[in-house]
Formats: sequence, C-alpha cells, structure tokens
Amino acid sequence: MSAVNKSAEDGGVLSSKVINIVFIILLLDLLGFTLILPLLPSILDHYAQTGDVVYQSLQSVVDLFREAVGIPMEKKYNSVLFGGLIGSLFSLLQFLSSPITGALSDQYGRRPLLLLTTLGLMSSYAVWAVSRSFSMFLLFRVIGGICKGNVSLCTAIMADLPCPKARNRGMAMIGIAFSLGFTVGPLMGAYFAIGSRTTGNVFYQTPALLALAFSVADLLFIWLTLPETLSKDVKASSSGLGDSRDLLNPLALFHFSAVTRTEDPPSKERMQKLQVLGLVYFCYLFLFSGLEFTLSFLTHQRFHFTSMQQGKMFFFIGVIMASIQGGYARRIKPGQHIKAVRVAIITLIPAFILIGLSWNMTMLYIGLALYSFAAAIVVPCLSTLVSDYGSANQKGTVMGILRSLGALARALGPVVSSSVYWIAGAQTCFLLTSASFIIPLALLSTARRLKEE
Repeated sequence: MSAVNKSAEDGGVLSSKVINIVFIILLLDLLGFTLILPLLPSILDHYAQTGDVVYQSLQSVVDLFREAVGIPMEKKYNSVLFGGLIGSLFSLLQFLSSPITGALSDQYGRRPLLLLTTLGLMSSYAVWAVSRSFSMFLLFRVIGGICKGNVSLCTAIMADLPCPKARNRGMAMIGIAFSLGFTVGPLMGAYFAIGSRTTGNVFYQTPALLALAFSVADLLFIWLTLPETLSKDVKASSSGLGDSRDLLNPLALFHFSAVTRTEDPPSKERMQKLQVLGLVYFCYLFLFSGLEFTLSFLTHQRFHFTSMQQGKMFFFIGVIMASIQGGYARRIKPGQHIKAVRVAIITLIPAFILIGLSWNMTMLYIGLALYSFAAAIVVPCLSTLVSDYGSANQKGTVMGILRSLGALARALGPVVSSSVYWIAGAQTCFLLTSASFIIPLALLSTARRLKEE
C-alpha cells in the first residue's frame, strides 16, 4: 500500500512540475503574441500612408464590407474592421493547422512539436522586426497563424496528466496564463512603442524585438525544462496523421472523425457526447467572439472611449478573469464542469443585455464584470471535459480539433456580429446574441443527458 501511495505522490509531484512549466511556457508565448494588439491601429495607419499596393487591395475588401452593412467611414471603425480581417485570416490558418499539429504531436511527442512551433513563431517575429512593407507584415501574420500551435499543444500536455484533478488544475492555469498575457502584454507593447519612437526607430520595432526575445526565452525554457509527457509505447501506437481528410474537412472535424480511426474506437455514446461538447465550444465562441469584437464599436460610438480608456477596460476584464481562474475555476471538482459551464453561459445573457442597453459607465462595467466571470470559466472547463476523450495516443488530435473549431468560430463570429450591429443597431445585436446563448445551453443539456458506457 505504501508503494502505491509513493507512486501516486510521485505522479502528483511530476504533474505539479509539468503544470508550472507549461504555465511559464504559455505565459512567455502569450506575452510575445499580445504585444502587437494595442499597436495594430497605428500599424495599419502607417501602411495606409505609404500607399502600399497590398494594403490598398485589402482596403478595397474592407470598403466593400463597410458599404454593404452601412458602417460610417471613420478612421476608428476602419481600423477595427481591417484588424478584424487580419484576425480572421490568422484564425482561419489556426483552423487548418491546429488538428495537424495535434496529430503530429501524438506521433512524435509534445516536446519536439512545441520546439518546432516556437521556432516558427521566432521566425515570424523576426520577419515583423525587419518588415518595412505591408506584404512583409502580412507574411509575419501568416507564419504566426500556421505555427501558433503552442496553445493546443499545451492543452494536450495537460490532457496527458494521469489524474483528473491535475488536468482540471492544468486547464485552469492555462486560463490564468491567457488572462495575464492579455492583460500585461498589450501594456508592454504600448510602453515599448513609445520608447521606440523616442530613439528614432520605426515605432513597432522595439515591441517586435521584445516579442522575438520572449520567443527565444520560451524556446530555451522548453529545451531545458519540459519533459516529454507522451510515453514511447503510446507514441509507437499512434496512427499519426491517419486520413488527412479527417483533419482538414470541417464536417469531419465537427464529428471528431479522426478519433474513431483506431483499433479500439470510443463507444457510440462517448463519441456523441464529444461531438455535442465540440458544438457547445463552437457555438459559445462564435457568439462570444462576435460580441467581443463589436464591443470596440459600442464603447467608441456610445461612450467615445479613447485608446487609453479601451486599455483600462480590457485591464479590468483581465484582472477579474485571472482572479476567478486562480481562485474558483481551478478548484472546480471533477464531475462539476458541465454545471459550471451552464452557470457561466447563463451569466452571459444578463451581461450582454446590460452592455447592449448601457447608458452609463456603472451599467457598462457591471455587465463587463459578469462577462469576465463567464469568460474565465467556459473555455477552461470545456477543455477539461474534452481532454477526457480519446485514447492516450489521441489526446493531441482531440485537443487540436477542439482548438480548430474555436479558431473557425473566431474567424466567422466577428463578421456576422458586426454585420448585425451595423444593419440592425447595437441594442438589437447585443439582445439577439444574448438570446442566442440558449443554443449552447440546450446543447449542454443534451450532453448532460447522454449516458456513456
């Protein structure tokens, strides 16, 4: 009995070590990734003034969309739309690459793939640092979109952990890394851009070099500290990419078809529940990312927010999310995740109603506080639930497909939501989307009722 206890204790110590290492890896990754966020409008303005041919081509696409839905021709709105177009491109590349990255990690291991994707991100930041044309800037985003597999690989590492309690804590720590990265990174980006201007360099050069430095530090940290969490016998039993159509066909991704291509496929009941959870994840992020995108329109149009006020608003959201993930989310017990997701999505309904109808700052910030609570809970909990599916040699594939569905939702959600916002108005957009959260709630109830063998 003492040997069993000692083995469990050693497993717990190793799990805690892996969780802490992955937290630092992901935090370094996200700090580098988010440095650009406050600079994007200025970067787009910079290339607009240079008369770049590629920029003008994309601007014509933005203009067509703007005229089709009746968006006013204002500099602020144009920056948001152009940034959204680039963000959608990045998300579509993630949609294509995440399942492949995950499947390859099942065959070759998490550590080699994490080193490879981090090298790819390093090259993308190097391109950004030397870019002097919009074509080069776009190349930086394309390379980054293809290589940004770190998040799905980190979730796969957490899914490899043997204990459900450790997996839950690991997914919550990933959420904390996101909250801290998206809170601190943009502030650092804005600060170092000011410093870059004073030295006479292009204003984005110092943030680009800092992103490169974060990526180099990340690579070294992975190389020196991260153990391989996938055992050799599990890697040997992996089918690798299998039928590549299962990883590229959107319909196959929604059905998690790649998970069934094994000698011992999951039961029909388990596959049904996995598919429903994938749909919940997609529907939630489709609605959430759409309203998240239109929030910039609303605060500018109704409250005349400056960039500094926008920054303070997102700082407020980030602090609340990190607090909830560090306190409540990581302590949710196994078996309670569907209930927690349900409560969080229900909270989003009054949150977006309050934001959509807000006529003063108090009402807006109460809505944002509820929004932050829900945002801190849903993705980590759904990731924990999905990580329980698939055999040991399929965790990378499963988490890669989940990440891919989220990327597709983030690519499409802002387009649909901004169209509704400008055609029907802010209140209609927020109220309609709030009501639409009934869809993921209904799917969640279906998942709860499905019994597994």
